[in-house]
Amino acid sequence: MKGYISEHPILKFERGRKVKFYFEDKELEGYEGQPIAAALHASGIKVLRYSERYNRPRGFFCAVGKCSSCLMEVDGRPNVMVCMEPLKEGMRVYRQKGKGKLK
Repeated sequence: MKGYISEHPILKFERGRKVKFYFEDKELEGYEGQPIAAALHASGIKVLRYSERYNRPRGFFCAVGKCSSCLMEVDGRPNVMVCMEPLKEGMRVYRQKGKGKLK
């Protein structure tokens, strides 16, 4: 798939099966079990959210769950750190507005 590193002189890339998921109602593909943020990034989605105070774009930053740049709404749950959340078939992912609200 486009957007993924396929060869590396040292690392091996073992991927799960290809699955479909939805970002803001647009169907995308990724690999089951990979972080949602990685699947979004590989699909060309670079802005994961906007800062609350100044509305500045935030992207895939630390990738270890220490910052809040990747907080998104996943399957109706707000404040999901998509750098840590594994991708599953059929997930629905949305950019979160503000601090996120339970529905």
